[in-house]
Amino acid sequence: MNIDNKYNKLQSILTEMEEAVIAYSGGVDSAFLLKVAVDVLGDKAQAVLAVSPTYPSREFEKAKEVAAAIGAKLTIIETNEMEDDKFRSNPVNRCYFCKSELFTEITKLAKTNRYKNLVDGSNFDDLGDHRPGMKALKEQGVRSPLQEAGLNKAEIRELSNRLGLPTWDKDALACLSSRFPYGETIDLQKLRMVDEIENYMFDLGFRNIRARHQKTTLKIEVSPACLKRFFEDETRQKVVAKAKSLGYKYVTVDLEGYRQGSMNEVLK
Repeated sequence: MNIDNKYNKLQSILTEMEEAVIAYSGGVDSAFLLKVAVDVLGDKAQAVLAVSPTYPSREFEKAKEVAAAIGAKLTIIETNEMEDDKFRSNPVNRCYFCKSELFTEITKLAKTNRYKNLVDGSNFDDLGDHRPGMKALKEQGVRSPLQEAGLNKAEIRELSNRLGLPTWDKDALACLSSRFPYGETIDLQKLRMVDEIENYMFDLGFRNIRARHQKTTLKIEVSPACLKRFFEDETRQKVVAKAKSLGYKYVTVDLEGYRQGSMNEVLK
């Protein structure tokens, strides 16, 4: 199917649902799904934004602004994956425990408001990566309409641009727990460190920033187009000084630049 056929299929899927609760993060995929859901279902579409220490702090206000611009009803909840020892120990299926917590809380809200359908923004490209959270979605009956319609990330960006969404060229969004190599325990202090250095680099104008935390070492990923600027003396010294002020002993840069799922490369 071409992109227009896929878009029509997505609209048909949502129309058949009649109502839905959308797990919303403010990222490219969930913002697009929310926009189409509101266009199709009106006030029968309900967005839920889950916040916790693993959610990048710089995204919160932006996510609320986008939802308001779409005209969506938005409920904000807190999730408590950091209270789960299995999640904090950071096994290779860490995402399963996070998604289980997320959709357990969203299900409570859906039942209270008598919604039957829970949906998330997983896209067709996600089927090709290590995604243990998919198991949790299946267990809790969560549907992924973008996958069902066959829409990949590039197509979602194109359609988002057509619809006038400011998220169409937004950086890829992932929870902060993805910054840690499997097996390294996640705690609140480490999450604060990666959140703060990423916010600092974002303010310097870098794109697709990932602060990969490896004990006392920080490994930075940015868009390949930003690498040259990073190595300008003034910028490099600023970032190193900031990282060391947060507690890092060593600061390194991944010369390949940002790429989705780089922490999963050890699994292949």
